[in-house]
Amino acid sequence: MKVYKIKVNGKAYRVELESIEETASSAAPVPEKKAEAPAAPAAAAPSGPVEGKEVLSPIQGTVVKLMVKKGDKVAKNQVLVIVEAMKLENEVVSPYEGEVAEIFVTKGQSVASKERILVIR
Repeated sequence: MKVYKIKVNGKAYRVELESIEETASSAAPVPEKKAEAPAAPAAAAPSGPVEGKEVLSPIQGTVVKLMVKKGDKVAKNQVLVIVEAMKLENEVVSPYEGEVAEIFVTKGQSVASKERILVIR
């Protein structure tokens, strides 16, 4: 952990930053949990690839709420998932009209930026 002093608009602030090595070592257990969560969708995978248009996470964060389920009809700009990042809730809206073919995330799961959330056909 490194400590820096910065000035913003004439006011001094003390800032603590973690080095990349510390962040990478503390983040190592997260992918292990992430690998366990998709076990249910993987069981459905042998039926072949899911056809349709992918909806990707616009930001890295945690899924706090799924607003749709598999088989739901969705309209363009309808809220599909809420992803929390840096204590802010971000609505992921449907860029397409159609039906939810598959959902690849669960509540509480961490998602990366540009990670596939669901497929709409």
